Amino acid sequence: MFTAYLVVTLLAAAASAYSATNHYTRPKWILDSLTKYGVSHSWLPWLGALKAAGVLGLLVGIGVPAIAVAASAGLILYYVGAVGTILRARCYSHLLAPMPFLLLVVGSLVLRLASS
Repeated sequence: MFTAYLVVTLLAAAASAYSATNHYTRPKWILDSLTKYGVSHSWLPWLGALKAAGVLGLLVGIGVPAIAVAASAGLILYYVGAVGTILRARCYSHLLAPMPFLLLVVGSLVLRLASS
């Protein structure tokens, strides 16, 4: 069970790190999406920092279960907020974008709890 947790957690951390990096490199597609959602571009560094903190928590949490649970919960809230923002903006075609990230983090949390 721990091996599955480790694999899913590393995938979740890598995916979220990629997403956080995009907040700092500011590709056009991110800026266009945020404009459609009504989110100010000035939020990008803060959103990227939240994801980066979650990534760090996931990695540290491999050795410290309480941190893993907290980091997973925080990232779950982040991605649920992203889904809510997309729904609020009625950009239904974008709704699937945060789902792989959300599912990986949920999987990490479930496997962490199951392997404890």
